[in-house]
Amino acid sequence: MIGKTISQYKILAKLGEGGMGVVYKAEDTRLERIVAIKFLPRHIAANAEERERFKIEAKAAAALNHPNIATIHAIEEVDDEMFIVMEFIDGQELKKEVISDQLSVNSVIDIAAQIAEGLKAAHAKGITHRDIKSSNIMVTESGQVKIMDFGLAKIGGDVHLTKAGVTLGTAAYMSPEQARGEVVDQRTDIWAFGVVLYEMLTGRLPFRGEYEAAMMYSILNEEPVAASSVRSDIPPALEHIVMRTLAKNPSQRYQTMSEVLQDLKQPVSTPVLVALPKADKAIVVLPFQNISPDPENAYFSDGLTEEIITDLSSIQSLRVISRTSAMKLKGTDKDVKTIGRELQVQYVLEGSVRKAGNNLRITAQLIDAATDAHLWAEKYNGTVDDIFDIQEKVSRAIVAALKVKLSPEENQKIAERPIPDAQAYDYYIRARHEILQFSAESLERALKLLQQGLDIVGDNVLLLAGKGYAYWQFFNAGIKADDAVLQEAENCAQRLFALQPESVYGYRLLGLIQVSRGNPQQCVRHLKRALMIDPNDPDSLMWLTLVYSTSGKSHLAEPLIQRLLELDPLTPSNYMFACAPKIYDGRFAEALQSIRASYELDTQNIAHRFFYFYVLLLNRHFAEAYALADLMRNEAPEHFYARLSLFFKHASLGEKADAVAALTESIKTAARADWQYSTLVADGYALLNEKDQAYDWLENGIGRGFSNYPYLARLDPLLENLRGEERFEKLMAKVKDVWEKFEA
Repeated sequence: MIGKTISQYKILAKLGEGGMGVVYKAEDTRLERIVAIKFLPRHIAANAEERERFKIEAKAAAALNHPNIATIHAIEEVDDEMFIVMEFIDGQELKKEVISDQLSVNSVIDIAAQIAEGLKAAHAKGITHRDIKSSNIMVTESGQVKIMDFGLAKIGGDVHLTKAGVTLGTAAYMSPEQARGEVVDQRTDIWAFGVVLYEMLTGRLPFRGEYEAAMMYSILNEEPVAASSVRSDIPPALEHIVMRTLAKNPSQRYQTMSEVLQDLKQPVSTPVLVALPKADKAIVVLPFQNISPDPENAYFSDGLTEEIITDLSSIQSLRVISRTSAMKLKGTDKDVKTIGRELQVQYVLEGSVRKAGNNLRITAQLIDAATDAHLWAEKYNGTVDDIFDIQEKVSRAIVAALKVKLSPEENQKIAERPIPDAQAYDYYIRARHEILQFSAESLERALKLLQQGLDIVGDNVLLLAGKGYAYWQFFNAGIKADDAVLQEAENCAQRLFALQPESVYGYRLLGLIQVSRGNPQQCVRHLKRALMIDPNDPDSLMWLTLVYSTSGKSHLAEPLIQRLLELDPLTPSNYMFACAPKIYDGRFAEALQSIRASYELDTQNIAHRFFYFYVLLLNRHFAEAYALADLMRNEAPEHFYARLSLFFKHASLGEKADAVAALTESIKTAARADWQYSTLVADGYALLNEKDQAYDWLENGIGRGFSNYPYLARLDPLLENLRGEERFEKLMAKVKDVWEKFEA
């Protein structure tokens, strides 16, 4: 067959062979794409009953449209050859992954959840697979799971193809009722799913025998060895799931895959603070204490703290808690051991600054957090003009005490002066805080502070980056839906690049501008470039997390979140971003846990309030959500987030007039300019069953770059009124194409 062309399909290679057919890799010369085609063997094709079963496979699989199920393109008959054309999966069988290496518990749960999602979709269509096994499941390089081969699927009304006493499927994965040749339902897939889950966790099958009859006896009469006795790191809740899926009596098994999914997600709920392994060399620089006679000199202490953090953060072999998290510890009464344990750092730097007129006295001491032992301490005397020299001496003393070897580039960075003026640096610090408040007033204050810094030192990378970020935030927060603010941000970026051609701040800013202009692919490229320059840049990690999540690439976002929270564990907004992959994976209960942490760390931040409200809504916690919407309305009645939350509140209550009234023209203009907010408005109109408006907003969001096909097509519960309509399916086909071509 290799090299032969049948219809428009050129056969390239043989992929595999089973009882129901031979599968080849082929080129669809008409559509110029690689496909897989499955031929019905000639000796089976001659049997009318087997041909009918083959058609049923195509009918069953073609009825399913789900990212975790292999897509069927067509069924063809040419010159007595009968075959199915399906998507080509570039990956390997799950069975090979199980054999090659023991999967981590988190990997097992991720794969199992995707299998469960696919089976849930099939069962919702009345389709039972009846041959789930690890060799029928493919895993791509990106970790996406695809269920293959619905050759033994049973469609309601087609039971006549199963003769009494005939067992279908693979012996090791058969349910007891299947092994007895009884009529089966979706619970037989739940059993087989349990076998695969056990196999992934332990590397072996729960029921074994040297021949088929012995295997059948084990399935019908024996209990499997507890998975936790084979592998010690299996959580008890996960062990319970395995055993319940393998209950011999179908009535004692899970009854639906929805139940399986609900329990499957519980043992992996992400803790509020991610537990990270202790790093050999990790440090937090506590805010230097201001012991000056004038309390207004606190800005000077903060400036010194930030400079030392910036110096140390340039060292790749040292994990440094970010400046944002470190400043949260200002005035803390926690002891060094507690701080070290909570932040998972081995070293703590603390110190004080006394400023009297132009004179300075600075003390610093490096402490082993585990033992409270002082590793190094020093006092420095000088003037204000000496501050940056003193800061460099402190940084180099820490490097020496920790026996860190600097590269030439790292050595040069420690010697740099990002803002060569303490007052200008203080303006920068204050401006960063204002920007994160997401209000028009705070952003105006930030721009004023940054301009004051620029007036002192002239064009400067950090100050221009902060100014560009503030302009962009006007657009991002829905305050000014005008490309003019994005142009101002871009002007700052260009001035910035003129000073520093390879700037992490510049690439990050360009990335954010691109995503606001509806170009998430360009955004990803800029943010990845920023992280190539500085892999530990918290802001680039944070925004790339969000873009990956909203683009349907949550599996790429998760490791970035772990790194982000490792570097910056005390910043409330990071927990808001950490919930994004959970939302867009449909893990709404887990998302609520993360967003609640964000909200409780900063209850006054209106952005935290809004997204907490939205996740409450997704979890159907209506009373709490409505109370939060009312709070935002009372405190900031015209704010973008307050208006949007009222729109959702009234939409969910079916109060059409009030919902529409909440969306003023200025709010609609702001939302329409953003991909994420456009899809949120589409959600609200879908709740109201205002379908034309919902489609209009959804198409706008997609046009601006929202390409998360799995979320839109099946996971977003607020779009349920649109699903199944021809217009929706056509739109989803468009989104799916963009999603599949998205380059991570």
